[in-house]
Amino acid sequence: MELDRIEQLLEKYFEATTTVAEEAELRAYFEQADVAPHLQVHAPLFQYFSQAKEEQFTKQVPLKPRKSYYRWISVAASVILFFGIYFGNSSYQDYLETEKQNQEQAQFAYDETKKALNLLAANFGKGTEKVAYLKEFDKTTQKIYKNNN
Repeated sequence: MELDRIEQLLEKYFEATTTVAEEAELRAYFEQADVAPHLQVHAPLFQYFSQAKEEQFTKQVPLKPRKSYYRWISVAASVILFFGIYFGNSSYQDYLETEKQNQEQAQFAYDETKKALNLLAANFGKGTEKVAYLKEFDKTTQKIYKNNN
C-alpha cells in the first residue's frame, strides 16, 4: 500500500500538484535505505535536495564598496554631452542655413526653367501655324503637278 501511495505522489510531483507535506513524505521515503528497485532512478533527485538544503555560503561578503571611478566617468560623460549639445546646436544651425540657401537656389532654378518652357511652348505654337501653311502649300503643289501630268 505504501508503494502505491509513493507512486501516486511521484506522479503528482512530476505534474507539479503536490503539497509541501506530500513532498516532505517523498523526501523521507527516498532518504531510506530500502527504496523499491524501479523507483531507485528518482532517489538522487530527492537526495540532492536534502544535501543542497544543508549547504552554506562560507565566503565573506565585502561590505565596503570598492574604489570606483564611476563618479569621474559620469563627470566626463556629462562634459562630453554638454560639448556635443553646444557644438551640435551650432552645426545644426549651419545645416539649416545651408538648407535654406539650397531651397532658394532650387526655387530660382525652377522659376527659370518654367519661364524657358513657357517661351518654348509659345514659340512652338507659332511653329505649328507655319506648318499648317506648309501643308496648304504642299496640297496646292500636288494639285498643280497632277494637272500638268
